Amino acid sequence: MTDIAKHVIDIVKYRVVWLCISAILLLPGTVALIYSAINNEHHVPLKVGIDYTGGTILQYGVNQKIDNNDIAKTRTDLEKAGIETPLLQVVHANTNVEKSEKNNLQNIISIRTKFIGENSDGVSKITEVLSKDYNNPELISVSSVGPTLGKELFKNSLLALGLAFLGIVIYLSIRFKFDYAMAAILGIAHDVLFVVGAFSLLGIFYNVQIDGLFITAILTVVGFSVHDTIVVFDRIRENLRYYSKKMSFGEIVDASVNQTLARSINTSLTTLITLLALYFFGGVTTKDFVLAMILGIAIGTYSSIFFCSVLVDFWEDKKNNKTSASKPAALV
Repeated sequence: MTDIAKHVIDIVKYRVVWLCISAILLLPGTVALIYSAINNEHHVPLKVGIDYTGGTILQYGVNQKIDNNDIAKTRTDLEKAGIETPLLQVVHANTNVEKSEKNNLQNIISIRTKFIGENSDGVSKITEVLSKDYNNPELISVSSVGPTLGKELFKNSLLALGLAFLGIVIYLSIRFKFDYAMAAILGIAHDVLFVVGAFSLLGIFYNVQIDGLFITAILTVVGFSVHDTIVVFDRIRENLRYYSKKMSFGEIVDASVNQTLARSINTSLTTLITLLALYFFGGVTTKDFVLAMILGIAIGTYSSIFFCSVLVDFWEDKKNNKTSASKPAALV
């Protein structure tokens, strides 16, 4: 046995186990997507924010500190006043305001709700509720996305995803053999389904909604996933040139994955450390975007090692079995 055959993780031997783990990871999210598609208002498998459905964002400045209990009470008061599914966030803490200013604003509350038309009394209702909960809240800005524009943005986002996926399919088909390209494409689908399924679950249990940043995160995850997979496939192809007569295809897959294992894990870990810092210490408006990135990079690292390489080995075994079956049996 050559030195290249020495490895830390036996990928091929336990390939059924790795595929079963993938199925277990994808199953809850898939069930959530089906459930949401049936029960959501527009039969969309994810809860979409005002970027896509249309809605209004109002920002109020207040001159007092705000904690989670204050936000929870305000949300309840808004719902009692007839404001449907309001989403509240403290998006700014101003600690550098000069004392001479008339309004010493310490925090800004952002309220997302359904689209409020020009002739609606929704803004006055929200202002009335805020006035009861806080001292002299100041309406800083009101921005709305109409339902028509929201639908157009949703269509453009899906188009961007489709074009990106098509470009990757064309690139992989040219760069690798069909077997490798199909494995990489299924790996991308595997990673995207996991992230989308996770956010469908979060939508069901925590009312998490997706926006334009979520689509950006998915596109980034797709790029990261295919990049990691290409590194593994390049090593398999390179090792096949030199060891195809000395080792079986499965042994070459094992060796190639283990040769790139440290690089894949180190790259993912350094990225995840940065993302975790952003998630816990960054702004609340980017938390969902960062969470999608964390989930995508984690599952992308897993799929490039344990999913895509296993699929290639499965297909190679199937081709070899067909070749052996087509040959006449040897005389004993």
